Amino acid sequence: MKKTYKIEVDCANCANKMEQAAKDTAGVADASVNFMALKMSVEFEDGADVKAVMDEVLKNCKKVEDDCEIYL
Repeated sequence: MKKTYKIEVDCANCANKMEQAAKDTAGVADASVNFMALKMSVEFEDGADVKAVMDEVLKNCKKVEDDCEIYL
């Protein structure tokens, strides 16, 4: 399953950090961030609990960029 989320991030480098943090989260098969569109696409592993995984993605992104936001 793949979902797209609106995000808020200040710079392209921060967006790259968010993308890597999302990819490193358990339950995420792949993730990409489009800084210009302020969107994050997340592809989930089969059987993953989407809400729980996205809560972890948000936590991991806040660790690398504390003023970012993902609108779940």
